[in-house]
Amino acid sequence: MPMSKKPDSEKKSIQSLWQTLMQIFALSKPYRTRFYAATVVTILASAVWLTVPLGLRELLDAVFESGNNELLNWLAMGLFVLFVLQAAFSFFGNYHLEWVGERVITDLRKKVYEHLHRLGFKFFAERRLGEITSRLTNDVGSIRTALTDSLPQLLTISFSLIGSVSLMVVLNWRLSMVIFVTVPFVTLATRYFGQKIRFLSKDIQDELADSTAVAEDALGAIRLVKAFVREDYEVERYQTAIEKLFKTARRKVVLTQLFWAGVGIMFMSTLVIIFWYGGKEVLADRLTAGDLVAFIIYALNISRSISQTSRLYTAVNTAAGASERIFELLEETPEIENNSNAKSISKVKGEIEVKDLWFSYEGEKDVLRGISFKADAGKTIALVGPSGAGKTTLLNLIPRFYDPQKGVISVDGNNIQDVKFKSLREHISIVPQEVHLFGTSIRENIIYGKLDATEEEIIQAAKDANAHQFIMDTEDGYNSMIGEKGVKLSGGQRQRLAIARAILKNPAILLLDEATSSLDSESEAQVQEALVRLMENRTTFVIAHRLSTVQHADRILVLDEGEIVEQGTHTELIEQGGLYSHLYELQFRDLDEPKVM
Repeated sequence: MPMSKKPDSEKKSIQSLWQTLMQIFALSKPYRTRFYAATVVTILASAVWLTVPLGLRELLDAVFESGNNELLNWLAMGLFVLFVLQAAFSFFGNYHLEWVGERVITDLRKKVYEHLHRLGFKFFAERRLGEITSRLTNDVGSIRTALTDSLPQLLTISFSLIGSVSLMVVLNWRLSMVIFVTVPFVTLATRYFGQKIRFLSKDIQDELADSTAVAEDALGAIRLVKAFVREDYEVERYQTAIEKLFKTARRKVVLTQLFWAGVGIMFMSTLVIIFWYGGKEVLADRLTAGDLVAFIIYALNISRSISQTSRLYTAVNTAAGASERIFELLEETPEIENNSNAKSISKVKGEIEVKDLWFSYEGEKDVLRGISFKADAGKTIALVGPSGAGKTTLLNLIPRFYDPQKGVISVDGNNIQDVKFKSLREHISIVPQEVHLFGTSIRENIIYGKLDATEEEIIQAAKDANAHQFIMDTEDGYNSMIGEKGVKLSGGQRQRLAIARAILKNPAILLLDEATSSLDSESEAQVQEALVRLMENRTTFVIAHRLSTVQHADRILVLDEGEIVEQGTHTELIEQGGLYSHLYELQFRDLDEPKVM
C-alpha cells in the first residue's frame, strides 16, 4: 500500500498542474485571433531557423569540395535572408504573444480586484490586508512571467525540438539514437524536481504574503510604533518573516540549480559521444563532414531546447504555485449576494422596521436576540447600552453588511433582502468613529459621496460640515493632499470631511457610530453643529457617548446583552429608573457635559 500512494500523489500533482495551466491559458480566450496569428508566425520563425544547418551543410559539402565561388555567394546571401526573416518573424510573433500575456494579466488583476470588492466583511475579517495585497501583486506577477516570457518560449522550443529531431533522423538515424537515450532520464528528473519546485513556490508565495502583511501592519500604524518606541521590535518581526522566506527560496534555488546542472551534464556528455561517434562515421565515409556539422548543430539545438524547457518548467511550476492561490481567491463566494428577484428602489422616505431580529457571528453566541422596533421617516433613534450590547452590530445590519439568522429589516416596507445592494446603500450614509480618508486630495475625499458633484455642491457640503474654513487655510485649498488616511489633518478635521462626504451623498438614512467620542471639546462643538445639519429631515441612528446628541433623540433604544430592555425619550427613561437612568447616574451626575455609554 505505501508504494501505491506515491504514484497516486504524483498523478494528482500533475493533474493539478495541468488544470491550473489550462485555467491560466483560458484567460487568453478573448484574444485568441491575435494569439493564433502570433503562434503561426512564431512557428514560422522556428521553421526558418531549422533550415540554417542545412545551408551550412551545403556550404561545406558542395561549395568547399567543388570550389564553386558563385554558389558560395548565393548560399551566403541565402543565409543572410534567412536570418532577416527569422528575426522579423520572431519580433512579430513574440511581440503579439507578450501583448496577449500582458493583456491577460491586466484583465486578471481587474477581475481579482473586482472580486475582492464583491466579498463580504467576513472574508476581510479572517485575512490580513498585506496577504490580500500580496495576492493581487506578487502572485499575479508570477503568472505574468509565465505568460509573457514562457509562452513564446514554449512555442519556439516545441517546434524547434520536433523539427530538429526529425531532421536528425533523416540525416543519420543511428547517430540520433545516442541523444534519444538521454530523454527518459531528463523526463524523470523534470517530473521529480518540477513537483518539488512547485510546492516550494506555493510556500514562497505564502511566506511572501506573510512578510508583506507584517510590513503593512507596522507601516500603517507608524504613529503607534513610534509612540511605543517599537521600531526595533517591528524590524525584528519583519526580519524574522523575510528570513523564513529566504530559507524557503534558498531550498528552491538549490533544487533548481541541481536540476539544471544535471540536465547540462547529461546533454554535454551526449554531445561528446555524438562528436566521437560521428567522427568515426565520417572517417568510414558513411557520413559527410557537412552532415556531421548539421547534425551537431541540431543536437546543440535539442540540448538548448531541453535546457530551456527545464528552465521553462521551473517558471511554469512557480507560476502554477502562485496561480493556485489566485484561483482559490476567485473561487471565494460572497457570503451575501443579491437575490434573483432583487429590485431597485429609487425614492426612499427612510421608514425602517425591524421584526424579531436574531444575529450571531459565526461560531459565537447571539449578539442580537429578538430585536423589534419601528423608526418613522425623518426621526432620530439613539442606541444606548453597555459595550458589547450589540449597538454597532445592529447598525451594520441595516445596510446589509451581514444577514441575520432570523428576522426582517424593512425600508419603506421593502425587505432589504429583496433590494439590490447598490440601490439600498445609495440611500444610506455612515459616519463612523474611526473615519477612513484616502491619501488623495480633500476634493477627492469629499466627492466620494457623489462622484458627479459640481464644484458648488462640494463647497456647499464643506460649508455645511464646518470644513470650508480650515480647507481654505491649507496651502492648496480643496486640492491639498492629506496624506495616508488623512494623517495631515486633526481628528476633528477628518470627521468634518467625513460629514461633508455624507452631506454630499444626501442620504435618506444616516448611521452615526460614536462620531464625536474621540474629539476634544472645541472640535466636538464644530462637529456637533455639522451633525445637526446632516441629521435634518433624515432617519438617523446614532450611537453616542455625548448626552447632547442622545437627549434630543426622538426615541432612545437601550440595549443590553443583545436585547432591547428599555425604549422611550430621555425624560421618560430617566423617570423609569431602569438601566438608562442607572447609566446616567453612574456617568453623568458630576459632569458638566454628561456622557452615556
